[in-house]
Amino acid sequence: MQHPIRLSSRLCALLFVAVTSASAADYPSRPITLVVPYGAGGSNDTLSRIVAEHMSRTLGQPIIIENDPGAGGTTPTARAARAAADGYTLIMGNMGTHGVAPTQYANLKYDPLKDFTPIGLAAGVPAVIVTKKDFPPTTLKDFIDYVKANEAKVNEAHVGVGSPTHTFCTLLQSIMGTKTARVAYRGGSQAINDLVGGQVDFMCISLSGAVAQIQGGMVKPIAIASPERVPIIKDVPTTKEAGLPQFQVSAWNALFAQRNLPTDIQAKLTDALAKALDDASVHKRLTDLGFVIPDKAERTPDALRTRVETEVLRWSSLLKGTVATSN
Repeated sequence: MQHPIRLSSRLCALLFVAVTSASAADYPSRPITLVVPYGAGGSNDTLSRIVAEHMSRTLGQPIIIENDPGAGGTTPTARAARAAADGYTLIMGNMGTHGVAPTQYANLKYDPLKDFTPIGLAAGVPAVIVTKKDFPPTTLKDFIDYVKANEAKVNEAHVGVGSPTHTFCTLLQSIMGTKTARVAYRGGSQAINDLVGGQVDFMCISLSGAVAQIQGGMVKPIAIASPERVPIIKDVPTTKEAGLPQFQVSAWNALFAQRNLPTDIQAKLTDALAKALDDASVHKRLTDLGFVIPDKAERTPDALRTRVETEVLRWSSLLKGTVATSN
């Protein structure tokens, strides 16, 4: 006769598997929350809303956007990591939250690799150097010379230590050998609005976060940090053309859930994301905003896991010495 405690343990395990399988089969049975770790109106927020709208139709449940800025996106990312692994709380992570943060936050409360289940890469976007409209320089060479000569007077906007905007300009200023004042904002829309208003001098931002202001002549584009010119701002030279080939960098945004997410729920979410990115209307809306849609091989959970590993190593080697002390 089997020991009753041992039998009970086996029954509990079987019951857990049965309940988990049933839950996964019914998923989703209620609305899903998608955490955007920045304020409303920025590029991560815009991408999330466009993608979530289509994914909700595929999944048959609303996806509710929850804007939650804080500490370059790391505070809401830490909270998302602690949510239940049931597929009802997702986060649109990015280069900052899942690639740069381990280097720049000494007491980071999550591990980008161990604490998340990768769903898929949503989009990439090149960085662009933009200035307020009446900033004297018009070329990248003039910009570098001017910032060097006026280092104590010039300021730069960013969206928190560890965010893509902060990382881009940390790299740029390292290459230029400058250390200007740096003004932190809680979201990209607030930062770009102050740039338009002339309260700050320049910033390094994902193209998607500034394309409307560039096209509208509200800010001055200096150069784009991509290998080739981008059609929607075809008159803006690349950093390579303008004489600074070392500054080539792009951001990326991707969907994550918590670790130990059931594999069939992960598969449903990955499929819904793929369907959204393959939709002609979604594709056009995103590319018109400056996003680059990843190919099918780049969208897989395994490819995203590899990307996070690579990005953590890349930024660790480049950004040592710029660590923040709070999270």
